Amino acid sequence: MELDDVSRLTLSRLRLDERILHFLLGSPYLDARLHGQLRRTPVPEELPPSYDLAASRVTAGWTTAARPDAPLLVEVVGGDLRSRADIAAAAAARSGLALYSMSAEDIPTDAAERDRLARLWQREAILLPAALLVEAGELDRDQHAATDAFLAGAAVPVVVSSSDPRPSDRPHGERITVPRLDDEEQLGLWTGAFEDVVDIEERELRSLVAQFQLPPHVVRSAAAAVRRDLPGEDELGAAALAWRAGMNEARIGMDELGRRIEPEAGWDDLVLHERQTSVLREIVAHVRQRATVHQEWGFAATLRRGLGVTALFAGGSGTGKTLAAEVMAKELGLDLFVIDLSQVVSKYIGETEKNLRRVFDAAERGGALLLFDEADALFGKRSEVKDSHDRYANLEVSYLLMRMEAYRGLAILTTNMKKALDTAFMRRIRFVVDFPFPAEHERAEIWRRVLPPQAPVKDIDPRLLAQLTVAGGSIRNIALSGAFLAAEEGDRLQMRHMLAAARTEYLKLERSLTPGEVRGWV
Repeated sequence: MELDDVSRLTLSRLRLDERILHFLLGSPYLDARLHGQLRRTPVPEELPPSYDLAASRVTAGWTTAARPDAPLLVEVVGGDLRSRADIAAAAAARSGLALYSMSAEDIPTDAAERDRLARLWQREAILLPAALLVEAGELDRDQHAATDAFLAGAAVPVVVSSSDPRPSDRPHGERITVPRLDDEEQLGLWTGAFEDVVDIEERELRSLVAQFQLPPHVVRSAAAAVRRDLPGEDELGAAALAWRAGMNEARIGMDELGRRIEPEAGWDDLVLHERQTSVLREIVAHVRQRATVHQEWGFAATLRRGLGVTALFAGGSGTGKTLAAEVMAKELGLDLFVIDLSQVVSKYIGETEKNLRRVFDAAERGGALLLFDEADALFGKRSEVKDSHDRYANLEVSYLLMRMEAYRGLAILTTNMKKALDTAFMRRIRFVVDFPFPAEHERAEIWRRVLPPQAPVKDIDPRLLAQLTVAGGSIRNIALSGAFLAAEEGDRLQMRHMLAAARTEYLKLERSLTPGEVRGWV
């Protein structure tokens, strides 16, 4: 270089980026151009032992790249978003780094903009210093490609957070799954969260552990809710408030997957033979005493698999299958979620299992009572495997039964085609309850219970109404329709209103009223 060039260089005015100036002056902060895209992720105060081990694996994954040119990338999958962020934040802190998070949806699809973002973040990561957490949810093709391109050039530590492993043709680092907390870790979480709540015993905490599978931050949130409500609701007690708080937290994410029913019906609302009712009560006992039998008595350690409580309710439409599930849910203090299997089953290979996994993963948080309606949409006699469709149909059924057996709560299947079910599948279901078509005396009892005592009636005879050969569901429909007809006339509810309502119900069922069914009505 000539002397004049050196002089020109040393005497030229230098322009210094404001971010660099602040760094040199000892005032580090995130570049303003990244505000709104990135947010600081706090470090959790403590982690359960298995989460702590996962954080150590993330730290190790940043330092053991498979190839010199491989990105400093670790994938954390499974669990919920907050748990994945807690593990990543703890890993970053151990490496002397802050952690910033961004959504993969905010990564530009334009190559030039994406390159500017990557270079800007790489500078920030070195100056702060910091690691990046990219939250990858459901992405379309363009966004997925943009995310892959952004991550491929990662020269600073990055964690990709997602509920499922990301398919990618590009090289990636270690993949770490958020571990499932065992019962002892869960008990430690609940005990620590409620340590200053004196009105709660260890057996009550163990019941909470048996019922709920909640991540650490949700357990702490439930405990905070109990402390907030306890002074004004002493009559409930800390254990009842903790149960209610756990239910409220567990509902998050379930409502979009099924129809939630607030259970109100009790045992007196069921009109069933004693043999069916006794089986239902036995199922309740299996769910209620899981903590005692599985943990205190040690059956979980010896049996290990197949500890879920599974049941099949078989019977025609309107025979009381859903009502029985509602009664059991109320008895157990649980939510009842009705999952329509006809909506879950997909013609696309692998989609049915994915939909079922979403249902079970969400329900695992609170052990809700899951009622899979229309099981005939999936179950059936296993045909000889002639092509790939038969093979995948059998895999879908096997996957459902496997998840039901592993499910911590109670899972019930309903069907009106019991004879069509494969005996191999029947062996894997713990309880089978048949709901027969109600006899005439049982129909009369249903009529008595379905008519409210305050309803204005005239000459209504349940014994005559019981001559209608319909199940409980249709009885409720006829009673309600007849009441509306009477109210429209401004009259009391009479047999003629029931007759008109019965004709409408029979039209829906594509049946005709017989003279014997309405004998003595008028």
